Amino acid sequence: MKKIYSSMLGILQSYKDDTPKPPLHVGEVMSCWTAYAIFREAQIFYKMALNTTEDKPLKNITQEIFDGSIKDWNKLRDFLIKEGVQLPPTSQAKPDSKPSDIPLGVKLTDDEIANGIALKLASVNVLCASSISQSTRTDVALMFLKVQTNILMFSAELKTLMEKRSWLKTPPFYLPPGAPTQKP
Repeated sequence: MKKIYSSMLGILQSYKDDTPKPPLHVGEVMSCWTAYAIFREAQIFYKMALNTTEDKPLKNITQEIFDGSIKDWNKLRDFLIKEGVQLPPTSQAKPDSKPSDIPLGVKLTDDEIANGIALKLASVNVLCASSISQSTRTDVALMFLKVQTNILMFSAELKTLMEKRSWLKTPPFYLPPGAPTQKP
């Protein structure tokens, strides 16, 4: 799955948009501005997760997601500055700490961390999809499509880990009237 997403991203990155760029419209500005703020707030959570978990696979995927988010955030920051858009205020970065330094009543469980990250990835995925559909500038749509491709790669890897560890939250099954009551 990761190879498919990487290949798609490679194709996208090779695409050249040589058309003249009109100013961003208000929807594009709002999408970029919101994404910038959301990425930063998610990074705060990822950093807290890295400071909290001792689960090696969860720590590895969280680090990958954190690093990817930083790259996307920096690109978005540079883009917004280049376009003359004022950056939104965001929370300050968290310092490194040891999991053993966190009191048990405050410390998130690995299940809570994984599900918190999954929710953040899902919300960014939706933001990217709507931003792509609302963008008239190809460079903006491609920027969000690249982010969304990364999000899908991370989401697939995280879902696999969550399934393996029984952390994945599944809604109740829908059984229409008259259907057998047997669950899959």
